[in-house]
Amino acid sequence: MKQGYTMTIAGLERTLTLYPVSDTVSIAAFIMFGDVEITKKCAEELLKRAPEHDILITAESKGIPLLYEMARQENAENYIVARKAPKVYMEDIITTAVDSITTAGSQTLCIGKTEIDAIKGKRVLIVDDVISTGESLIAVEKLVNQAGGTIVGRMAVLAEGDAANREDLIFLEPLPLFHSDGTPMK
Repeated sequence: MKQGYTMTIAGLERTLTLYPVSDTVSIAAFIMFGDVEITKKCAEELLKRAPEHDILITAESKGIPLLYEMARQENAENYIVARKAPKVYMEDIITTAVDSITTAGSQTLCIGKTEIDAIKGKRVLIVDDVISTGESLIAVEKLVNQAGGTIVGRMAVLAEGDAANREDLIFLEPLPLFHSDGTPMK
């Protein structure tokens, strides 16, 4: 039986299953896919804390439903998803590499002309479900900067491990890393 970590997120209690990422470290998996209640509530709570912005962006990840719900709640006309691979309909693509703690190997994130045009000269808010090492965040920042946007904030539902100490990150709750025996790291 897998171990779990119970916590309150945006006023809702959830038990997150622990998964090993190395011989000595495990993470608590926060998966918003399929959980409409927590997606809506987290979007609402993040928007209360969000700086003024023109457009939202996330990496193609579990943060997509959150980004959509935030855009829907604020009646935005658009939001941007940095894709993991170029698509045939994308033109004038810019790319950057990313190594994430939850994905084996290096990935690519990219945006095309449509997204670049939507970002250029705009105040951009970067959103994700969980920020841990910050590698995905750095990759999205590179794309926004290359596209000529101004980053006005970085938000996540959960800040995992040392990310909770970042002063440039707005988040709802800290999430510890765990020892292989399931006890939280301090």
